[in-house]
Amino acid sequence: MRAAGHLPLLGLSALICLLALCGCTQSAEQTPPPEPSALAYDALEYDHSAELLYAEQFSIDFYTGGYIKIAIGDGNHYLAVPEGAEVPAGIPADVTVIRRPLESIYLVATSAMDLFRGLDAIDAVTLAGLDAEGWYIPEAREAMEAGRMSFAGKYGAPDYERILELNCDLAIESTMIYHTPEVKEQLERLGVPVLVERSSYESHPLGRIEWIKLYGALLGKEAEAEAYFAGLMERLTPILEQENTGKTVAFFYITSAGAVNVRRSGDYIARAIGLAGGVYAFPDLTGDGAKATMNMQMESFYEGARNADVLVYNSAIDGELAAVDQLLEKSAVLADFKAVREGNVWCTGQNLFQESLGLGDLIADLHTVLTGGSAPLTYLHHLD
Repeated sequence: MRAAGHLPLLGLSALICLLALCGCTQSAEQTPPPEPSALAYDALEYDHSAELLYAEQFSIDFYTGGYIKIAIGDGNHYLAVPEGAEVPAGIPADVTVIRRPLESIYLVATSAMDLFRGLDAIDAVTLAGLDAEGWYIPEAREAMEAGRMSFAGKYGAPDYERILELNCDLAIESTMIYHTPEVKEQLERLGVPVLVERSSYESHPLGRIEWIKLYGALLGKEAEAEAYFAGLMERLTPILEQENTGKTVAFFYITSAGAVNVRRSGDYIARAIGLAGGVYAFPDLTGDGAKATMNMQMESFYEGARNADVLVYNSAIDGELAAVDQLLEKSAVLADFKAVREGNVWCTGQNLFQESLGLGDLIADLHTVLTGGSAPLTYLHHLD
């Protein structure tokens, strides 16, 4: 159904042809040939680089005049050009130009939305890869319901017409885009630069949060990003400096087939447990580095986690639990587990994995649980 008062959208191919025709007409009749840029890419004057404590998947170099060079761990390079400034000459073919300000972003990498919220910049996201019902971040859902943000298709099937209609400045994709390279190529042909978000590849959990500095640089909010991260570190440093409690933690959920899904030992959740002062119950689950989780049979889970001091149920897939009885309905054998007998079973909130900045709060929550503290919890609740 078309919205009242709007002209029907042209087909994509017709729209592209029309834009090309208009461009040719203007070029022939109105627009003089562009003057060669007096500014050379290689002559940009370096000023400083962003200080990164944990992130290894990106770097940010600032140059005089407001130019920013960004390198991403997948080998992609970008030049952010400030508003009203000329694009330098001699830009290498492998460098993508991003023109600022960014006022219409197509955000497909859902984990980045919380970073925009942390910068008070959700209004810069006008197109998203999730519809309103898919968001646990209230500000994103509200923006979609109010019409300030609209659904523009998932990574493999973007709404190109909508993207062109809203003059998209930048598409921020997850690494899933590499499964459909033709989509990335089409966006770039339409003049939409594509940045592939790789925070999930950070080896240190806090490196994921440090991506807020990248978006702060692109949005002209460097100071806000630095202040946010500094505040986080001020809060977490006392926890990170304490000795490990030696208590073991199992983080899991039970699949519909009765298997148990657990995190691999190198995963960021397993590492966050260590930062909080705990010991992950399955320290030797390495295997395929491309997969953060794995399924195991209940017998294997029983062997590895029955004596764990703490059980944390991951509610992201099948919903939150309110009581231990609900957990035992999934598998009665869990009644034999030490943490169940001692009343040390917890459940995550479903919003945890969309709220990327909440990883710091999760570390603090786990520390409180492990030490028996009384601090209020953000993402964990006790199962009675």
